[in-house]
Amino acid sequence: MVRHRWALRVCAVVLMVAALSAQPPAPRPTLSDAVKGFVAVDGPVVALVNARVIDGTGAAPREAQTLVLRDGVITAVGSTSQLAPPAGAAIVDLAGKTVMPGMVMLHEHLYYPVGPGVYGQLGQSFVRLYLAGGVTTMRTAGNMNGFMDLNLKRAVEDGRVAGPAIDATAPYVNGPNTFLQMRSMADAGEARRQVAYWADMGATSLKAYMQISRAQLGAVVQEAHARGLKVTGHLCSVTYAEAADLGIDNLEHGFFAATDFVPDKQPDVCPGQGRGQQTIAALDESSPALQALMRKLVDKKVALTSTLTVFETYTPGRPVPPGLEVLLPVLKEQFEQNYRRTADNKDSIYRTLFPKAMSLERAFVRAGGTLVVGTDPTGGGGVIPGYSNQRALELLVDAGFTPLEAIAIGTRNGARYLGREATIGTIAVGKQADLMVVNGDPSRTISDIRKVDIVFRQGVGYDPAKLVASVAGRVGLW
Repeated sequence: MVRHRWALRVCAVVLMVAALSAQPPAPRPTLSDAVKGFVAVDGPVVALVNARVIDGTGAAPREAQTLVLRDGVITAVGSTSQLAPPAGAAIVDLAGKTVMPGMVMLHEHLYYPVGPGVYGQLGQSFVRLYLAGGVTTMRTAGNMNGFMDLNLKRAVEDGRVAGPAIDATAPYVNGPNTFLQMRSMADAGEARRQVAYWADMGATSLKAYMQISRAQLGAVVQEAHARGLKVTGHLCSVTYAEAADLGIDNLEHGFFAATDFVPDKQPDVCPGQGRGQQTIAALDESSPALQALMRKLVDKKVALTSTLTVFETYTPGRPVPPGLEVLLPVLKEQFEQNYRRTADNKDSIYRTLFPKAMSLERAFVRAGGTLVVGTDPTGGGGVIPGYSNQRALELLVDAGFTPLEAIAIGTRNGARYLGREATIGTIAVGKQADLMVVNGDPSRTISDIRKVDIVFRQGVGYDPAKLVASVAGRVGLW
């Protein structure tokens, strides 16, 4: 009887997940007056004409296209010479510009380092910056506050706040740790209770952290999956192979966080992230152990999240990251000091590790793995929402992906992972009108991704310049 009830429960969850993935685009909310102040284009019907279209599938761009947006949904796409805009449509001429899907970014946060071991909660300014940069859906891959992420998710959905759709991750699920803003769980039972509580509160994803044990992680995965939720992890005490066997859905930071190859790794003990990174830096890409790990991740359908932006800030010789001007002057200065110290570090392991990690991400995709992307605005600072998301796609191209492949990773792959590919992530009739308009052609020159002209969320076109101006010089306060 118990087994029968469990089978019914699993069947119900499968049906629920299938129903969610097949949901139509969300209805457009009524926007607050504050949100309307950031709007550049709106109307029940909008026609974007003379546009270059990158559809997010990896296909070649199509020139001179018209897209018709009606009530937040793409209702027609075709050649401008053949598709006439509907009568009464608001017409936007995009000659020389590119329309592509809004970015779907899966390692974002609404907090930022403001002092030693302390993170400031910057949800209000960050959601504007993410949207301004072209991010129309984001996952907060772990939070340090509790309810802010969930409340902002609802506020965006209700039209009270301008920002991307938010897949809201619960506070980190972790074992004994010294983080000031993170709970220490004692055992697997406590892990289950934490998952259940935050799922009931409205969290839509879970993230395990470095000191979690295998028993705790297994309990988290079981409880989350029973509720139709996915689990990701920035791991250390648990190896990637162990996490894959426990059923984890996603692993953060590419291979930067893997401790699988530390020779004296003890079960359920984090040997230190640095030791893991030393083994990755020295790893032979053709080693049987690495190939076996990649096969396991592919076979178990475990996605990897690329977060090259945060690791670039640790790597000597890399360019100054974009967007620092929006920070409070004291935070800008704080990062610039860190940047100078990094530049002077001739012994930094990141000189070797950073290009190796790029190469491993490319090898993982070649092996059939699913790569998604995010930015992780943590570390020593310098990873600025919106700006860093654009940089993330540039870094994928630096890693050896074509611009069209990088765009697909940052749009389609994220939507697929979230189970929302039926409504977002690519451009097609019937999908939600989550789009970014770029002044240039990022399929040829990926740095054109920085020239965002308009960002459409549910068919409403937002002005990136107004969004950025509303927070410039004050990011760090709220």
